[in-house]
Amino acid sequence: SNRQSGIKGLSGVNDFRDLHAKIAEGDESAKLAFDVYITQLRRYIGSYMIALGRVDAISFTAGVGENDAATRAAALAGLENYGIVIDENRNAGPNDGPREITTDDSTVKVLVVPTNEELAIAQKSAEVAAAQ
Repeated sequence: SNRQSGIKGLSGVNDFRDLHAKIAEGDESAKLAFDVYITQLRRYIGSYMIALGRVDAISFTAGVGENDAATRAAALAGLENYGIVIDENRNAGPNDGPREITTDDSTVKVLVVPTNEELAIAQKSAEVAAAQ
């Protein structure tokens, strides 16, 4: 079933905190799951960069993107030639609002933007109600 695929299918867990814990314990299936996830994420980033021609910013949001510095670092590692230079301290910093995690000289800015699902639901509900 689809509920048993992806990260969970490869590692047995579907929460990245648990995945990182298993990796720290030396679990090879967890490491494989993480590597597969990062490879797919890097493919998406690369394909969008090519399709767009020029990228001003990349944003990470929600669950893993908002809360997992290790995943962001792995996804963007080695992309300095493409203008993406991650500041390790900024990346590891507190998640207390929107923030930039790239160095000042990075030509592509990388942002971490907290998700506000309640606001999005309220805005969409207001749009639907106004259209009635």
